[in-house]
Amino acid sequence: MTDKCETIKRAAVFFDRDGVLNVDHGYVGDVSRLEWVEGAKRAVRRVNEAGILAIVATNQSGVARGIFDEAAVDRLHAAMQAVLALEGAHIDAFYSCPFLPGATVPAYDHPDHPDRKPNPGMLLRAIADWSVDPALAVMIGDSPRDIEAARRAGISGALFPGGDLDAFVRELRLGWV
Repeated sequence: MTDKCETIKRAAVFFDRDGVLNVDHGYVGDVSRLEWVEGAKRAVRRVNEAGILAIVATNQSGVARGIFDEAAVDRLHAAMQAVLALEGAHIDAFYSCPFLPGATVPAYDHPDHPDRKPNPGMLLRAIADWSVDPALAVMIGDSPRDIEAARRAGISGALFPGGDLDAFVRELRLGWV
């Protein structure tokens, strides 16, 4: 008799970045422009303390527009991790899509990249990479394209209207957060 080794599926909260975790000042690609949304750091810590994955899935068309490069996105994400660490929190993974139809930087010009929300590519990759159970996952976004990406990935979506992100996460009453 052979033992079957099953992968344990995990719960996850997917966060859009601009407009959910940080204030969307338009193409935030520099650490000096990082301003946290009220309650965002507490919301991430709440998810961490519940033993749930905290994953960011963000379109970053500023790269495709030549406003900043992918290294700038990585630096911003590292700065976010450093600030979160001071709060006893962390993001488990960042997924970003720099592609855009009609991009000014030719390398990022793509008519319909599978990772660009509302397409579900980033979410599907994260689900596979982190053994996420879609029934125990939610995407929190500030745009209908975030919610559509969640739907296409087979997970729940929650439209964040602004305000206190921690209060919003608490009010979702997901049972596993």
